[in-house]
Amino acid sequence: MDPLTHIATGLFLSRAGLKRWTPLATPILILAALAPDIDIVTAAGGSLNYLHFHRHLTHSLLAMPVMALLPVLVVRVAGRKPIHWLGAFFAALIAVASHLLLDLTNMYGVRLLLPFSAQWLRLDLTAVVDLWIWGVLLLGIIGPLIARLVGSEITSGVVRDQHHGRGFAVFGLAFLLFYNCGRSVLHTRAVASLESRIYQEASPVRVAALPDVANPLKWRGLVETSDFYAVAEVNLAAEFDPTRATIFHKPEADPALEVAQRTETFEQFLKFSQFPLWRISPIPEPENGKLVEVEDLRFGTPLAPRFVASAVLSGKIEVLQTYFQFGAIRPR
Repeated sequence: MDPLTHIATGLFLSRAGLKRWTPLATPILILAALAPDIDIVTAAGGSLNYLHFHRHLTHSLLAMPVMALLPVLVVRVAGRKPIHWLGAFFAALIAVASHLLLDLTNMYGVRLLLPFSAQWLRLDLTAVVDLWIWGVLLLGIIGPLIARLVGSEITSGVVRDQHHGRGFAVFGLAFLLFYNCGRSVLHTRAVASLESRIYQEASPVRVAALPDVANPLKWRGLVETSDFYAVAEVNLAAEFDPTRATIFHKPEADPALEVAQRTETFEQFLKFSQFPLWRISPIPEPENGKLVEVEDLRFGTPLAPRFVASAVLSGKIEVLQTYFQFGAIRPR
């Protein structure tokens, strides 16, 4: 999920009761809820480096204790106040677990089992940014502020802060739980709709239903057959029509594909990509050259590409250049 969701979750965990476990609990929990995203520093090595290390070891179950201990140490040193080490560590561990669980729900996925397995795990329940989650979390943050202002007016400035924001925090955390449970039911229905149809006389090999940012009833369907991918909108409030799907054909076997696939850029990208669509196209330079591209259909299509690895090959099928970026690169 996005950083704002993780920050709000850490804050709500503190207000819901974990702040009683140790002094300085709130900054510890907020930092712990963000801690796995420390991998952002790998972006300094370029987009391909970031793709490889994003949601890597810092998002694994094995690294959870380390990710929990780091915020405790930072807050202890920066705050210069005593803390309850055991309570602080376990509170931070819960916040780190919330981060991993939230990332597991969205379509990007997470590699929880590193270093033993590099398999991407994902539930496809929410987008990386979900407007409903944002709305409720914003309510949980603003609500106590409004309540405090109203209370201070009524009580002439005497307000009890002992349980400030606790009700809103519990509501926000409960919403995250039940919202994702509801999303799971809708996701199952969307997948069933995609699996039960025929696409241009071909049966699905596998399907995915990807969430919409705002509408829980709307899903972006990906259907893979032996010869093509079909991309279709699934609206659970209406009848699904597979004939309206956009078809993207898989290319025929070509030595250029095999050559490009052996490059480091493509190897790294294919470890990440779950629905790779390959394309081969001629280019004016070099003479008889080819552009090989592969993109992950979860995040775009050839009409609006994102997450694309590209290779320029000579007429002798030698790799001249490889690229990766969040969007297509075409040589000039």
